[in-house]
Amino acid sequence: MNFKKVKIEIFIPAEYTNKLREALNNIGALGVGNYDNVMSITKIKGCWRPLAGANPFDGTVGKISEANEDKMEFSTDIKNMENIIKVVKEIHPYEEPVINIIPLLNDRFDINLNY
Repeated sequence: MNFKKVKIEIFIPAEYTNKLREALNNIGALGVGNYDNVMSITKIKGCWRPLAGANPFDGTVGKISEANEDKMEFSTDIKNMENIIKVVKEIHPYEEPVINIIPLLNDRFDINLNY
């Protein structure tokens, strides 16, 4: 099945959120109709344990860590994915940033949302 739109979720320290939002908007990833900078941010608590060989941004190898993070969510054209991943990897401080890419069915159906 081919998809035109995807939902992206990125987990990131709050101090990097605005920089990443600006960079994603600059490449056209956050546009919806006549709007830009369209995204949602949810405050979350992340957990992780760096394993042997890891070079963690935060935390200690072998110990479970917890920290407050932002979950950034936005929908975009799938054709933007290569540039989005490049921008995230340039700005995100984590050695292994979490980038969830979820196919959306919105454009596969003729949905009339005008009431």
